[in-house]
Amino acid sequence: MDILIKALQLILSLSILVVLHEFGHYIPAKLFKTRVEKFYLFFNYKFSLFKKKIGETEWGIGWIPLGGYVKIAGMIDESMDTEQMNAPAQPWEFRSKPAWQRLIIMTGGVIVNLIVGVVIYIGIVGTWGEEQLAPEDIKAGLSVAPIMEQYGFRTGDVVLSADGKKLEDALEVNKEIMLRSATSFEVKHQDGTIETLSISDDTDMALFKAGVMLPFNYRIKSNTVDSVPPKGKSNAAGLLMKGDTIVSINGEPIAYFDQTTKALWKAKNKTVNVEIRRDGKSLTQKIKVTKEGTIGFFPRFEEIDVDTNKIQHVEYGFAESIGRGTHYGMQTLGDYIGQLKYIFTKKGASSIGGFVSIGNLFPATWNWLAFWEKTALISIILAFMNILPIPALDGGHVMFLLYEMITGKEAPQKVLEYAQYAGIIILLTLMLYANGLDLVKSFIN
Repeated sequence: MDILIKALQLILSLSILVVLHEFGHYIPAKLFKTRVEKFYLFFNYKFSLFKKKIGETEWGIGWIPLGGYVKIAGMIDESMDTEQMNAPAQPWEFRSKPAWQRLIIMTGGVIVNLIVGVVIYIGIVGTWGEEQLAPEDIKAGLSVAPIMEQYGFRTGDVVLSADGKKLEDALEVNKEIMLRSATSFEVKHQDGTIETLSISDDTDMALFKAGVMLPFNYRIKSNTVDSVPPKGKSNAAGLLMKGDTIVSINGEPIAYFDQTTKALWKAKNKTVNVEIRRDGKSLTQKIKVTKEGTIGFFPRFEEIDVDTNKIQHVEYGFAESIGRGTHYGMQTLGDYIGQLKYIFTKKGASSIGGFVSIGNLFPATWNWLAFWEKTALISIILAFMNILPIPALDGGHVMFLLYEMITGKEAPQKVLEYAQYAGIIILLTLMLYANGLDLVKSFIN
């Protein structure tokens, strides 16, 4: 049932976005008196689930749920209708229109996706508002990844600002580091002193390669063992049991989960003395720590050490929602572009996902707030991906149109055809690779 609910949300989200994207091409095409022969949700190879001719346009639903398309007369697109292109150009065809009109038609889908993303964010903040927890309102401070301690950060700190910008939410610092390349931070230590700390330009990449995506997090009260994997998968198998309370590691008292991870991180590849309390009795177990800094158990996350009374619910009026939603949309676009640097690493290339990964963005229970949040995110991602200068994408067509507008010469038809074939092959290869990784991960997990 969980999979079905996620799948339904994904299909509904993509259907909305694909239809609106294609209208972004359709509307300017009609305004410029360009014939649109087909408008399809999903692809209709060999047959359609539904089709109806209205005027000069065939409207339909295909059976392959991989997007959608509008077929505009007189252009080389994914239909590869070269026969039409060999006939004399007609005034209603795309190729007969001025370059500036063709540019507007081709960028229409991208512009619509960007606008849709922003409008959804405006609706979200206007309807549901925001939950914020200011950095200074966290009584126990934040847990700090051990890798950050070399820069002067320590557990219990809160970050007040990044590169001079005041942080509205305590965990926003993670995006500032991982996605926005911030390097200077105003930090309030547990003793109340305030200090400015700096990190190196490559800290974000070092964190990513180390698998530390949240260098700062809420402190979790957790020193109880919830479960232990079997022998062969855990060094703690047979030594720790469900319900054990970890009192200390190598003499260091344990109350928070970050204290556990820090103690084990320092003892990588070594044996540690884990003092536990079991059935009211105290005993110590010697356990070997892996090279990753783990011993192999799952903790019981008991309580986030946050004063919930300090969480502020912020509501916005109509005008405020427009400003806030637009800010969110542009920031989401910037953050998405910011994370692309990780793809060009070995770890990043293996982290790419296909439709299963996208589907897993949605919750297992239907939640309209989560649905619209993910839909807005996907809309902005689609806008960016479609404008990339890859043939077969909108950005590929835009690339050739800009060449024509700059040089005054149209790209030869054969070049456009070969580029379209190359683009389709590239996209299919990427799609197979991404969905193949999903399949591999499903077997591993």
